[in-house]
Parts: sequence; structure tokens; C-alpha cells
Amino acid sequence: MEAQPLYLRIARHYRGAIQSGALTAGDAMPSVRALTRLHSVSLSTALQACRSLEDEGLVEARPRSGYFVLKARRASMAPLVEPDPRAIDPAQYVGVHDRVSRFVAMSERHAIHADFAATYATAAAYPGDDLKQAAMRALRRDPGLLVRAGPLQAEPALRGAIARRALDAGMNLSPDDITVTHGCIEALNVALRAVAQPGDTIAVESPTYFGLLQVLESLGLRALEIPTSPTTGISIEALAFALQTHPHIKALVVMPNLHNPLSSVMTDADKARLVELCEEHSVPLIEDDTYGGLGDDDTPLKALKSWDLTGNVIHCASLRKTLAPGMRLGWMSGGRWQARVQMLKYSQSRANEALSQLAMAEFMASSAHDRHLARLRRLLKRQREQVAEAIATHFPAGTRLSEPRGSMLLWVELPDRRSAQGVFDAALVQGIRIAPGSLFSNSNRFDHFMRISCGAPFTPEMDQALQRLAATVAARP
Repeated sequence: MEAQPLYLRIARHYRGAIQSGALTAGDAMPSVRALTRLHSVSLSTALQACRSLEDEGLVEARPRSGYFVLKARRASMAPLVEPDPRAIDPAQYVGVHDRVSRFVAMSERHAIHADFAATYATAAAYPGDDLKQAAMRALRRDPGLLVRAGPLQAEPALRGAIARRALDAGMNLSPDDITVTHGCIEALNVALRAVAQPGDTIAVESPTYFGLLQVLESLGLRALEIPTSPTTGISIEALAFALQTHPHIKALVVMPNLHNPLSSVMTDADKARLVELCEEHSVPLIEDDTYGGLGDDDTPLKALKSWDLTGNVIHCASLRKTLAPGMRLGWMSGGRWQARVQMLKYSQSRANEALSQLAMAEFMASSAHDRHLARLRRLLKRQREQVAEAIATHFPAGTRLSEPRGSMLLWVELPDRRSAQGVFDAALVQGIRIAPGSLFSNSNRFDHFMRISCGAPFTPEMDQALQRLAATVAARP
């Protein structure tokens, strides 16, 4: 048997100390440099050990202070079970429209007092004043901006600002490589039209964002669902098996960073393997990076596109979750399909209006952009931890979740395979909205899951809503 790596042996040592009570919540771990002396290892090995404990939810890193032991979760809040990597659903035409339509219609019939289905932070969390001032400056510079047709392509200033920010995620793009879209959903629509035809099979994660399933259904495409881990993302093993057994897969769509609904993050090694695997099989790789800017720390998550040497990755992103939900701005870089992407975007919706682009370009080029993202990340991390703690406290035994490394979404497994659709119906009557797991797949595999948003401040009223939601879960058969 292969020896366990040294960093895992060190992590096991301190895991035992935490589990035995020798180290308790709030205690400081030995510093990384102290670990190198205590265990005669390199700084890199010591840091890997700390990060392994952090991934398990046992410790947290505090800026300029080191690692500290976290409060233990209740036994009922065990991590989610990893999926079977060979549990691949047969390719099928998507049938999600009816479920999403019912979700929307039911939501509109009730007054919502606690919305755990939204995928945005509250308005106060975004830089509204800064963007308003930027828009006013743009109008003062060009008073005819609102009554004159803009350029056929996106504003050069915004494409330049996006290209500079893309460097942080490891992408080396020119402004000409970038197409501005009406949010990420249009980018995904254009990307799929660029590489596939009606009737083609598209591999997707399972579960996956229901908006993607709607796009596939609208375009007459089949979905082949690939098992996806709640912590590390799409199973490379399962995808390799699917590519061998389904030779007609026309594209793969993935969310490698802070997946919706799982909030999983692929390792850099798996990202590199995924890019290589798709290139080997000549399968276009469409990357949805909607939430990539919302990681817990200030070290940017690397995009799949950063490993792309051949143009086989189409990168799609959104500025709505991170900067401005009220401005329908997204962008994409089409790789070897860039010319076709530009043509399809122009034929589908023409260029985005100029004012929002110019305001966003000015904001993204300023240091205020970095300060905003740092504040938003800290805010979402705190709110997510508070909601997770409330779920651990109030929900019935057997509830599971894995706390993510960023964003605002929690993927919660209900005990005894209780139907989240039934919970949705009952909770809505009380003014509480969740997103049931049945929205995120064509199969019934996720009916006992629900997605919970942590985008709103954690208040006593929210805690009470979670208590009522927990009682609703407990009352289900």
C-alpha cells in the first residue's frame, strides 16, 4: 500500500487533537513556521496540512493571524455523500420548462417574506452609488448617449477593463477576444449555438443550474448528466467513461468555480485534466464562471480558460452576481469560435446599450472594484456561516450539507429522502421560498435536496424563518 503523504499525516495528528478536545473552538493552531520546526517539514508541506484541515471545516485562516479551530458542527450536519462516478443518466431531451414555470408561477401567487431561492446579495451589498456616479459622468461627457445608436460591437472601454481583470483568473485575453452579452445566460445560449445543432447531445454536470437546462430545451438539445461532487466538481472519471461510451457528445458545459447549486470548486489539477481530456476528444468545453469572483479569500480562482492552449474553451461569465444585478451584463470569449460567437450575438440581440457598459467600464478600472469585491466576499462568508449554523441547530437529525469555499449557496440534503418539492409547496404558504432540488436535473435523483441562498443579512426574522422551514421539513413524511 502506498504510504500516506506527509501533509495528510500531520493533518491527521491535529484532527485527532481537535476531536479529542485538546484543541477547542477558537484555539490557535501552531503557525506554519512552527509546524515546519515541530515536524521537520517544508513550508509547503505545513501549509498543505493546514489547508487540508481547512477543507474539512476544522480550522479557518484569519488574515495575518494564522489558523484557528472552528466550532464543531452537530453530528447531523455530516458532509454530503459523494455521487457514484458511474451513475450517468442516459442522454435525453430536456424537460425542465414545466417545473421552472410552476416554480415561478407558485412564487408569484404568494407574498415572500424570506427568500432563500434568490441568487443575489441584497441591493445594499453592491456598489450602487459608485455605478450611479459613473453613469452620470458618462452622460455629462456625452449628452447624446441615450438617443444615439452605439457601436455594433461592445464598448471598447468595457472590453479592455474585462481583459485586464481576466488576468487575475489566469486568462490572457485581448479586448478583441471578448464579446459582451446580456448576462451569462445569453453567453451560454450563444456558445451552444456556436458548437451544436438541434438533436445533438451536450454533457452537463448533475445537478446543474436549471437555467442551463432551459437553454438546452429551448435549442432542442439532449442532456447527458455527469455525476458531480459537492466538493470537487464534475467527476473526471465519469466524464472519461461517458466520452468512451457516448462518442457523439458535441460539447461539455461546466461550472468549475463555485458551482450552482453545489458551490463546489474543482482543484487546479482537475481543471487542467478536464481541459486536456476535452481537447483529446475534440469536445468543445463551455465554461460558466458566473460565481468565480466570490471565493472566500482574495486569491482569485483560476478559470479553465487559463489552461486552454488551442482555443477549445469558450469562457462565459457574468457581472451581475458580483457587481450589479440590475445591469444585464455578461461576457464571453469564444476561443476558436470567436468569429461565429460575434455573428450569433449580433444576430440574436445586437450590442448591449452603451450607458451601462461605460459605467461598468469605469468602475472595473478603478480600485473601488477591488475594495467592493473584498467586502462582498467577507459579507457572504459571514452570512453563509450563520445560515449553515442555523440549519445545523434547527433542522432534524440526518440533514446534510457541505460548507463551500465561497459564494452564497448551500446545497442541503433532507433526511430520510423527504421531498423538497413538498417542502417548497408547504413553505411557500408561510411566505418562505426555497429552490427544490428537482429543478436542477432531468432525473428524480435530487428531489430530496434543496438549494438555500445566503445572500441576505442574517437577522432574527431570518432565523425564525429557518426555524419554520425546519419544522416544515420535520413534518414531511
